[in-house]
Amino acid sequence: MTPAPILQVDGITKTFGGIIALNNVSFTLNEGEILGIIGPNGSGKTTIVNCVTGFVKASSGRVLFRGRPITGKPPHKIAQLGLLRTFQIMRPYYSLPAYKNLVIPLFSPRARRTGGWRGGGKLGDRNTVGIDILEEIGFERDSYVPYKITNTLPTGYLKRLELARCLALKPELIICDEVFSGLSMSEIASMVPLIERLQMDGITLVMIEHRLRELFQVANRVMVLNFGEKLMEGSAEEVMADPRVREAYFGSEAVEEVMNHA
Repeated sequence: MTPAPILQVDGITKTFGGIIALNNVSFTLNEGEILGIIGPNGSGKTTIVNCVTGFVKASSGRVLFRGRPITGKPPHKIAQLGLLRTFQIMRPYYSLPAYKNLVIPLFSPRARRTGGWRGGGKLGDRNTVGIDILEEIGFERDSYVPYKITNTLPTGYLKRLELARCLALKPELIICDEVFSGLSMSEIASMVPLIERLQMDGITLVMIEHRLRELFQVANRVMVLNFGEKLMEGSAEEVMADPRVREAYFGSEAVEEVMNHA
């Protein structure tokens, strides 16, 4: 038997006044898969993330997570089920030290239930676990960086902190909204193996991206949105070879450049 998808999105439509941001978008996601979602600016990429994770209420359609309807549930309820997201514009607690951003989610019911923190419940235990998680995603444990006030961190560390806050809740699925955006080439080069390791650890991923070369290194499948509609989906090669994608998104020269370096 084919296993049931971990995420099923059926006919999601979202309108803002008279503007159709999403029009009957459907897709499924298998457990352990990395799905890339691409498209021009304004194509509906972030809107579909917001609808799936409860930050925006869909006008119609439904979302199932592990076969359970989550349409219309608030974000914190969806997060407690194990479906987490990062933000394109990072949303940490800027006034706190970096590791304290992990202590807060470690107090959540899901962290307690899934063993997201160790020990007898003392705050010091959560501090240690927070630093452990930061080390896993690339913070230097023996440096001062985990203890720095968050608003002093460069973009590369803030992007990793977004992922770390998800990991504190022992996620089953993470939706990453442009995790490569704003990073230098060296930062991206170190982020790619981190994404691959998350997949190896059993975490399912959806990646909204404009950095196509890097996305194609890790994505098992790619879906293209255009003007709020699903244009097509398939492998990176299939997507980039489709003339509709060339016309709607890139232009043939840009496609060739991406594919030659993917």
